[in-house]
Amino acid sequence: MKTMEYHNPVLLHETVDGLNIKPDGVYVDVTFGGGGHSKEILKRLGENGKLFAFDQDPDAVANKLDDPRFTLIEENFRYIKRFLRFYGVKEVDGVLGDFGVSSHQFDVAERGFSTRFEADLDMRMNQKSKLSAYNVVNEYEEDQLRNVIAQYGELRSASAIAKTIVEARKDNPIVTSEQLKKALAKFLSPRYENKILAQVYQAIRIEVNQEIEVLKEFLKQMPEVLKPDGRISLISYHSLEDRLVKRFIRNGLFEGEPERDMFGNFEVPLKKVGGLVIPSKEEIKINNRARSAKLRVAQKI
Repeated sequence: MKTMEYHNPVLLHETVDGLNIKPDGVYVDVTFGGGGHSKEILKRLGENGKLFAFDQDPDAVANKLDDPRFTLIEENFRYIKRFLRFYGVKEVDGVLGDFGVSSHQFDVAERGFSTRFEADLDMRMNQKSKLSAYNVVNEYEEDQLRNVIAQYGELRSASAIAKTIVEARKDNPIVTSEQLKKALAKFLSPRYENKILAQVYQAIRIEVNQEIEVLKEFLKQMPEVLKPDGRISLISYHSLEDRLVKRFIRNGLFEGEPERDMFGNFEVPLKKVGGLVIPSKEEIKINNRARSAKLRVAQKI
């Protein structure tokens, strides 16, 4: 696979600017993909700087950068602390994350991420993973399916959709994206077809790749992984992820409120840097994937 197939990195300069790069610092790009953000970080590092990158997708490994300052770790970034320790790194100056599915994964039909192609139901970011979209669609109980579609697809018709899928698979398993589309035909009026399918696909994909659990595990490790004044620069593409990032930056938790002292104050590990950053109209025109991107930057206190 060539790097060019991965398209343009989203909010490239804004995300790397957010890290406030020190030339001799140690940085991590937890979503390497085509290497766009990593290349920009390396441009700003001196010869003593270091960059570690994570990616569990074998396609991304083909884009590995030939630079003595760069190390690619072929693992899920939920294990960031463990694998940095393996390389003798306890704390870093900054961590960049560009979550969601890469354009490359959407554009390779056989990966099954896109509603545009006829393909087997797969959607695994890590192709060694046992759980695929096929398993979710064909083996989950109706109430499990309903919860996945309601929680991760944010669809009000989740109960009816789950019931329809369970009915449709009774005779034969639902193997391909086209068969899933046919099964859900009654929910797909021409006006809303793409939107509803995209939400169903998003729900299944998040479940297959445990994206919400992965993000939570990753964020919980940030206060330990970052040096004092170290930064995170994180791009989310849907409200579920963005809410988690925003809440964690604000009060160090995903739900509830932190404990306050007798004066009503509470301690948090991070503080936000600047406000929410979204792509310009020009960037969205060039790179449609950027349209829902939200960038948040925070610093360890």
